[in-house]
Amino acid sequence: MKWHALKADTYRQYGEFSWGQVLKGTVTRRTFRIIVTLRLCQAVANAKSPIRFLLIPLKIMHRIASHLAAVDFPWNTKVGAGLAITHGWGLVINSEAKIGNNVTLFHGVTLGRRDRIALDGTRHIEYPEIEDEVWIGPHAIIVGGVTIGRGSRIAGGAFVTNNIPPYSIVSGNPSSIIKINCTPDVANPAPL
Repeated sequence: MKWHALKADTYRQYGEFSWGQVLKGTVTRRTFRIIVTLRLCQAVANAKSPIRFLLIPLKIMHRIASHLAAVDFPWNTKVGAGLAITHGWGLVINSEAKIGNNVTLFHGVTLGRRDRIALDGTRHIEYPEIEDEVWIGPHAIIVGGVTIGRGSRIAGGAFVTNNIPPYSIVSGNPSSIIKINCTPDVANPAPL
């Protein structure tokens, strides 16, 4: 199993990596615990050995960890290395959303699906993609097939339904770009 992503997540949490920090975070930090259980589920699901039998108990463990943290974060979501969840309460992530490296999510963030009905009646389902080094503030909502560009910052309470170019600051409902060429806000960026 590769533990690169978990090491990067730990680095984002503590500014350093050690297995002791992983254990400490798993026991004491509810938002870090869901990241650990997510990584364990994904590692076991991708294993080509008999260890795969552990997937069911790990899924249950992840569900319990998510419940205790008051988040909806499916174990099979595609998440890059170095994820940081701050506060976390009310976080809702669709399993089809994609999250890049060194991303920061605050409480109340929603990364959700959007259904579009075409004129011919066909349904098109879309999910957001968050690129690397994105910071998403409290209660921001990002829905549909939008891409949030690398290094962007989404202000708290923003409602985003359009693509955001890299290194932009976005605010408002409906959202608008209030600054371009911003510096990414990544505390303890994991060296990747």
